[in-house]
Amino acid sequence: MRLDNHPTVQRVRNAPPRAKIGPLDAKWLKELAKKHGAGDAGLVEIDRPALAHEVDEIRKVFPQTRTLLSVCGRMNVEPVRSPIRSVANQEFHSVYDEINEVARAIVTELSAMGIPACNAVAAFPMEAQLPARTWNVAHKPIAVEAGLGKMGVHRSVIHPVFGSFILLDTILIGVEADAYDAPLDYNPCLECKLCVAACPVGALKPDGAFDFMSCFTHNYREFLGNFNDFVSATVESKDMKSFRDRFSEGETTSMWQSLSFKPGYKAAYCLAVCPAGEDVINPFLEDRPGYVKQVVKPLQDKEETLYVLPGSDAEGFAKSRYPHKDVKRVRRSYTTKSVAAFLRQLPLAFQRGKAKGMDVTYHWTFSGSEEVQATITISGGKLTVLPGHEGEPDVRIAADSNTWLRVLNREYSMINAIVLRKIRVKGSMDLFRAFGRCFPG
Repeated sequence: MRLDNHPTVQRVRNAPPRAKIGPLDAKWLKELAKKHGAGDAGLVEIDRPALAHEVDEIRKVFPQTRTLLSVCGRMNVEPVRSPIRSVANQEFHSVYDEINEVARAIVTELSAMGIPACNAVAAFPMEAQLPARTWNVAHKPIAVEAGLGKMGVHRSVIHPVFGSFILLDTILIGVEADAYDAPLDYNPCLECKLCVAACPVGALKPDGAFDFMSCFTHNYREFLGNFNDFVSATVESKDMKSFRDRFSEGETTSMWQSLSFKPGYKAAYCLAVCPAGEDVINPFLEDRPGYVKQVVKPLQDKEETLYVLPGSDAEGFAKSRYPHKDVKRVRRSYTTKSVAAFLRQLPLAFQRGKAKGMDVTYHWTFSGSEEVQATITISGGKLTVLPGHEGEPDVRIAADSNTWLRVLNREYSMINAIVLRKIRVKGSMDLFRAFGRCFPG
């Protein structure tokens, strides 16, 4: 049968022409989102300058994207604040499910009207095998641009009314809207630093800095990359005793629970104690000492295991600040797949406590499968990574790229690599070792 003679083709060609779908009514779009259960919604155009670095990733999901509809779902406050993590985690996962269903319902209605749309995924699952990052659509910066809130000290979006007790999703729409939202003209964050006080591993700093690796190692112990440590322990252990040295019976059961149901956050205390938001702030305003006693102290006083990388800032902090909590050393469980990834990961893994007193410039030259030059400066407790060679270095490192990755991933000895001159250091070896101490694990 010729294509022109197919019944489906004939019906479609004989149907009245579809009306052109012009700019969508912004107010109607946001009302549609709330009708399907969104707590709030906002719109952003795809070419918003603040989102320029996200456009390529967004269009990998839905190339036709012209409009971003940011939506949030509300969490119940008291379950998130419970010291019992199964209670808090159930609230997180229930609202993740709800907001994904809200986004799907919006897409279903838009699609029925001939409006092309695609819902991105809220939270997990993620694209775990992506080489650079495990998420496609970054919901937080989109929500900020859509006026749904601002980033707080704890690195989550704070809604002006609902506070930190929200979860986010984004609907990608292939048609323009007739109006778009702007970011809030103020930050709902109170800068009260209760999130800093509640963090059990010191990932949040009083000056606003954030230690990503300490947060990732503890809070996400049973998520994605850290699951590899469990697999390694299972494969590498010669008997049950050696396995139990790495995973106790309770930890094994907890991992099973996360695998069988949904991954459990170990903390998320930073969100739990946050008093920002019009619907949340009254108890804090009325009795601040009482608020700290009722909301913050139970999390600080809780007996629990804190997971840290050996020699990390988190290890020293946890042992000093929380002597009643068990501090357990664990392995870095992710692998570095390229020199480019290594350079991107450095700011996330940097431990500024280990860089105290350092004022050093390193020139790196990688050869072999990846030919890359980089300048890494550690000064004043801050790390800077620049492409190429800038300034006068204190230390020069030349490395075969594959060898360097094997050393990072614990597949090859650093000493052997230096002896065989696959890694060559010109300058102070003490400063080279000091560099390594800034990235424990």
